[in-house]
Amino acid sequence: LYRRYRLWFRLRKLVLWLLGVYIAIPFLVKLCPGIQAKLVFLNFVRVPYFIDLKRPQDQGLNHTCNYYLQPEEDVTIGVWHTVPAALWKNARGKDQLWFEEALGSSHPVILYLHGNAGTRGGDHRVELYKVLSSLGYHVVTFDYRGWGDSIGSPSERGMTYDALHVFDWIKARSGDNPVYIWGHSLGTGVATNLVRRLCERETPPDALILESPFTNIREEARSHPFSIYRYFPGFDWFFLDPITTSGIKFANDENVKYISCSLLILHAEDDPVVPFHLGKKLYNIAATSRSFRDYKVQFVPFHTDLGYRHKYIYRSPELPRILR
Repeated sequence: LYRRYRLWFRLRKLVLWLLGVYIAIPFLVKLCPGIQAKLVFLNFVRVPYFIDLKRPQDQGLNHTCNYYLQPEEDVTIGVWHTVPAALWKNARGKDQLWFEEALGSSHPVILYLHGNAGTRGGDHRVELYKVLSSLGYHVVTFDYRGWGDSIGSPSERGMTYDALHVFDWIKARSGDNPVYIWGHSLGTGVATNLVRRLCERETPPDALILESPFTNIREEARSHPFSIYRYFPGFDWFFLDPITTSGIKFANDENVKYISCSLLILHAEDDPVVPFHLGKKLYNIAATSRSFRDYKVQFVPFHTDLGYRHKYIYRSPELPRILR
């Protein structure tokens, strides 16, 4: 009986301690909105950990060059440029100047904007670059300020400005070649911010591709399957308001109302990170928007049985046909 009593006492103490932590975390987040911002960006999570971003060839990208660009003073971003597979042999041993000039070759360009966590060298991202390169695209991707080996502090404004800088850098070198923008997950928020700005200045891209998009960051946070606090009293006040206070909106649902270029949305039904219904909802908003009345808007779902989840749509054998 004594042993049972001691075990029960310890168990009760542990439960009370866990309950106390569970209740304290919302107040901590409310008092320190920066915590919530870090959880949105996850830029401190670098996976894989031990890769040299200066050497994309270590990831099997032998036709890729690493650059560094400077969007603003005290901000430097790391960029990878993968040329089309048809230029693979010519690219061997070439310097940055050759790669920059290659953007003017008769191949379309995709500016890829990755999601939160990890770097431009993430495994699923590298596999997508390879697929797009094999289809004849230049692929230019980069780490936002504060990600990977890029210097600066992350913010929605800063991420969008970095993307704008890289887009302008591409356009200055690509001539009349089509330039498409591809955003994935959190990168869809950067992509719609960017394209809305480009459309407002009357320099839209040739198309926008959104992979696993959400409507806005508040709805994504509320719907995120890993949110253990979604039913916590005052969830919006404790968790969602601090995100807005930090200047983070990523309002895809608002941005698409001001975008005038072709739009393709890709979403897997079994996506465990960004629920499928958010991508479908965004499509419905875009499809009825007056800004798209002269442009094609397409939504391509991928059935649960395919197992593409949040980041494996690149495996689809239908992707070449879809992009064409």
